Parts: sequence; structure tokens; C-alpha cells
Amino acid sequence: MKTVDLNCDLGESFGAYQIGNDKEILDYATSVNIACGFHAGDPTVMRKTVQLAMGKAVKIGAHPGFQDLIGFGRRNMFVTPQEAYDLVVYQIGALNGFLQSEGGSMQHVKPHGALYNMAAKNKELSMAIAEAVYNVNPELILFGLSGSELIRAGQAIGLQTASEVFADRTYQKDGSLTSRLEKDAMIENDDDAVGQVIRMVKEGKVLSQQGSDVTLRADTICIHGDGAHALTFARHVKKSLQLSEITVKSFK
Repeated sequence: MKTVDLNCDLGESFGAYQIGNDKEILDYATSVNIACGFHAGDPTVMRKTVQLAMGKAVKIGAHPGFQDLIGFGRRNMFVTPQEAYDLVVYQIGALNGFLQSEGGSMQHVKPHGALYNMAAKNKELSMAIAEAVYNVNPELILFGLSGSELIRAGQAIGLQTASEVFADRTYQKDGSLTSRLEKDAMIENDDDAVGQVIRMVKEGKVLSQQGSDVTLRADTICIHGDGAHALTFARHVKKSLQLSEITVKSFK
């Protein structure tokens, strides 16, 4: 029987701004990636999200991104490998402080947005991120896009890695995600998204926008928690996976 993790980005509210359905989405996710204050989140939101996730026994990971609150961390920024290393160490440490204060532990690290997508193709950047994770705690799992430089960097340094696929995103023939600047970046129909997910898990393939199949590995599936229909979509994805005899559970 196939097994897969279901992860979701949480803790992206900040100050007076409320983003996502954090409490409700935890009923469907098995792992969560908590924003660490750079692209989203703030100290109070981080603490509350850690408490919510621990209360649901959902595994917790850090979600470090570029220091770009106004762009939600989705705009490419030039950073040196050393700068990337520093910002990842800093953000892991911030979340880890809240986890330790609440008696919890960190399972994984998943870079956010532009940092994630840039690292998928940039070997030096991906190595800097992998080194940051390893040097903080070599027992952490590194989440990265399936088939990416980030996965290869994590494996090279000795980290356990989790190859990630996306339920609601379209793919290019090189295995990268379609840019959000393109109109066809998102899959709007829930049934289409679920069909794509089940094929990725069972067959290890996804149909690209160019019409060719891309081979990939699906250890963990990302579902976004901030969409208009995020809750119904998360419920639909999890139920469909289970009906397809795919076990949904976290790594640890």
C-alpha cells in the first residue's frame, strides 16, 4: 500500500491580518510548515500555530523564506549562498524557540516561495540551504520539489529528504512548477487536482503543460491553506487518497 504525507503552509497571518484556516486545516494535514516571520507570520502567530499543531498531534516544520513581507516571499531576490544559509538558520532558530518553550520538536524544514523555487534549480543556493538545515540539526527532514537540486543537495550532505509534489499547481516539462505569473499556474478544478495527485503517488508521473509526462517521486503532497475553498479541497484530497488505498501519515 502506498503511503504519503500531506503538508500545509500555516502561520501566515501577522499583526491585524488574518490569512488561512489554520485551526480547521489541521484536521486534514499530517505535517505543517510554519512561517517564521520573514515572508509572513509574527512571534504571536508562531506561538499560537505551534500550540494548535501540537494540540492536533500534527508534525511541525519551519517554513523559511525571503524577508519580503509585502511580496509574501514570492518575488525572486538576489542573495549569496552565505546570506541564504544565514536566513535559513535564523528562521529555524526562531521557530525552534517556540517549539522548545511548548515542549515540542521540529520534524522538517521546507523553504517557502521564491526561495524554494530558486533553490530547485540553483545548486549553490540549494547546498547553502541544506548545510543550514544539517548544521542546525542533522535529524531534520528537508522538504523540496521532487527531482530538484534541493533534494539532491540534502541527500549529498546526509539529510533525510522528502520529495514534494503539489496538488493544485501545474508542471513544466523540466519538472518545475509553472510560474504563478502565468494564468495556468493553478489547477482550479478540485477533481482535476485530485486526479493529478493520485497519479503522482501511484504512478510517479505528472502531465506537463507541454503535454509530456514527467517522472517524479511523491513523498509529501502540498495543499495550500489560504485559498477560498482550502478546507473543502483538503477534505476532498485526503478522502480521495484514502479511497484509492493510499495511507496518509507523517514521517515520524
